[in-house]
Amino acid sequence: MRQSAPRTVRTEARLRPDQKARIERAANLKGLSVSDFIVQHAEEAAIRTIQQYESWTLNAEDREVFFEALLHPAEPGANLRAAAKRYERWAGLQ
Repeated sequence: MRQSAPRTVRTEARLRPDQKARIERAANLKGLSVSDFIVQHAEEAAIRTIQQYESWTLNAEDREVFFEALLHPAEPGANLRAAAKRYERWAGLQ
């Protein structure tokens, strides 16, 4: 059975002449086509951006505070207990 090549999609970008020249020069230095250079670097930037928005990096002090709060949570205060009771009544859990 013959397998077809993966489909690709096309996108466009408008560049100033100086941007285009710089990208062409950089692609040439790396031995890539302009298209391959743009795709490679755009994908790397996309991965970095997604990682930045989907993960936390804590310093040592913040990490200790975070884990301490997870391991030894504070007792709920009066406002939180009252809100929980209101929710239970509203949801018909009482």
